[in-house]
Parts: sequence; structure tokens; C-alpha cells
Amino acid sequence: MVEENALTKKFQKEMNAGIASLALLSVMGQAKEPMYGYQVAKLLEDNNQGAPIMKQGALYPVLRSLEKSGLLASKVEPSVSGPPRRYYTITDTGRETLALWKEIWGQTKSFVDHILKGVTND
Repeated sequence: MVEENALTKKFQKEMNAGIASLALLSVMGQAKEPMYGYQVAKLLEDNNQGAPIMKQGALYPVLRSLEKSGLLASKVEPSVSGPPRRYYTITDTGRETLALWKEIWGQTKSFVDHILKGVTND
């Protein structure tokens, strides 16, 4: 197994930045009802397939950034078991953006997969 060094950590951090936004927007796009941060974190954790992309603490800044960009909306509601919770929903602009980002992701993934398999000089 390759040892994690500073370059690997930097690469992972930079790659995760965009992927986190895409993953969170996708989760919210599939949600049947508004979700609060811990629910989203738990869902991602349960579906990480052994490759954790984002720590729970990193999730909240991304949610706030998506909201600030108009892709998510939020509402704070009281909680019977603790402090109030902020529930997020995807906006119409968020749904349009998600469709575009999914297309870009598909093209990017296809390109990278192709390059990683080996470049030909035809």
C-alpha cells in the first residue's frame, strides 16, 4: 500500500473539493424531504464504499456554500432532542446545476479513465 504523503494529501484535498459539492447536491436532489446536516453525513458515511470523501466537519461548510450560491435553501426548525436543526432542500437552480454537473462529471470521468488506461499515439 502506498504511504500517504504531503503530495497525496494535497491531491486528495483538491479532488475532494469539487466532488463534495457534486455528491451533496446529488444527495439533496434525491431526497424525498428536507434533510439536516447529520442525516446527510450519515447517508454519505453509509454509502462511502470504503473511500471516505469528506469528514463530517467538512460537510457543513459545503452545505453553506451551496446555499450561498442559491443551489440549496435551508430552514431552521426546533428539535425535541437538542438544539434547533437546519434543514436543507435543493432549489430549482440547484436541480438545473446538478444536471449540468452530472454531465461534466461523466465527461471528466470518461476522459480520466481513458487516460489512465493508456494514451495511444495514433
